[in-house]
Amino acid sequence: MPTISRRTVLLGSAGGLLTVGGMAACSTSTGTAVTSSSQAVEMAERARRVAGQRTVTTRLVPRPATLDLGGPMVRSWAYGDSVPGPLLRATAGDRVVVIVDNALPESTSVHWHGVALRNDMDGVPGMTQSPIGTSSQFTYDFTVPDPGTYFYHPHSGVQLDRGLYGVLVVDDPAEPGAYDAEWIVVLDDWVDGTGQTPDGVLASLRRGAGAGGMDHGSMGGMPMGGMGGDMQSPLLGGAGDVTYPHYLINGRVPSSPVTLSAKPGQRVRIRMINAASDTAFRVALGGHRLTVTHSDGFPVVPTDTDALLIGMGERFDLVVTLGDGTFPLVASAEGKSGQGMALVRTAGGDVPAPGVTPAELRKQVALGTQLRATPEVALRAQEVDRTHDLVLGGSMTNYRWTINGKTFDEADPLEIRQGERVRLRLRNMSMMFHPMHVHGHTFGLRKTEARKDTVIVRPMESVEVDLDAVNPGQWATHCHNIYHAEAGMMTTLSYRA
Repeated sequence: MPTISRRTVLLGSAGGLLTVGGMAACSTSTGTAVTSSSQAVEMAERARRVAGQRTVTTRLVPRPATLDLGGPMVRSWAYGDSVPGPLLRATAGDRVVVIVDNALPESTSVHWHGVALRNDMDGVPGMTQSPIGTSSQFTYDFTVPDPGTYFYHPHSGVQLDRGLYGVLVVDDPAEPGAYDAEWIVVLDDWVDGTGQTPDGVLASLRRGAGAGGMDHGSMGGMPMGGMGGDMQSPLLGGAGDVTYPHYLINGRVPSSPVTLSAKPGQRVRIRMINAASDTAFRVALGGHRLTVTHSDGFPVVPTDTDALLIGMGERFDLVVTLGDGTFPLVASAEGKSGQGMALVRTAGGDVPAPGVTPAELRKQVALGTQLRATPEVALRAQEVDRTHDLVLGGSMTNYRWTINGKTFDEADPLEIRQGERVRLRLRNMSMMFHPMHVHGHTFGLRKTEARKDTVIVRPMESVEVDLDAVNPGQWATHCHNIYHAEAGMMTTLSYRA
């Protein structure tokens, strides 16, 4: 993802801001920018703290590693010897301290995706912090205010499309725990170490070349022949930009899947995260119905479905009552050929083939935009103080992706003020789908009130979201297709004093 812009507000002190390219970034005609290390940011962090706050401390060491994907051996970058990286777990209200020792050959960062944390810990180089240089260390220190399922990854170039990601679970101390087991399921698309690198893929996209696994023969953003092996009807009006050699569940290819074990009749909570860079997945568990209970960490009205569509950066919590036997948990790459698979085993039975297609994939499919918030997390009724249009544009032709006609290095910040109710109108005028992510906040979908931080906007459609401006600072807002973000589809939600 973009790490710096000549017009981006840089990390400064409460007394002033730095400049980039000779352009002053300290003020505009409508006010002074709230810096990521300002007094307002510190006050917001103090308000998040709770009496008897516990401190959870860990260390991450991003470094080159040889990874076993369940047969394929790849050389990549990771936070350990496997993917996903270490599971981090805290309780809402805890203080989280993560020491990052960078053993990579280039600078990096860690972004805490979905967490409404203090701005100077958000992990966006050039906006909230300086890059973590090679052989350097940085300590992230923040309070986790809201329970939920989150994940962490770099916000530096296209590093997410390597093995640099892991899960952060924030437990709810009031959780009723109406389930017998919990599984964490992470979906990913994989190219690094297969004769290609993410940086090489991006270079090919920018050249408009057919190398790097790209399929450019498309109609309306849908790669020819990319409907998936099961020919299910596409829901997004298009696919991603990259055809990957591997799709993973918990770091394993379908021919050597991870096994999730329980007993027949048990009720299991599945925390599902899409850590992919370019791929949305349609997920189903053969022989079962799923109940969606949470979206991006926040509860929704329980919704039964056969399958679920999950975009890049989205997280859903599901509950399922298990049958007797061995079943395929399949994540079909939406609009592409290929899938990830895990085994759910409660008893004996034959192992499904890697290309198995559960009938549930073709039945009822739930989307995040269809879910409804539970009353306790819906935004309170309030007049909108400020509205921003975000027109999403671009094409594969020159591989330039924009918000309001500008790439990140050209964009003017979207100004807001503390305490406002802000409406963002996300209008997709391109022929690709875009999972749009707002840092440091959750928003309410205007139609359903579901609380989210990442939402899919389909081609030629619009989604309106409302948020409360209660977390001061400078906040990245971008498409979570990492290649679209790196090619320009990113802007700044900028608090002004």
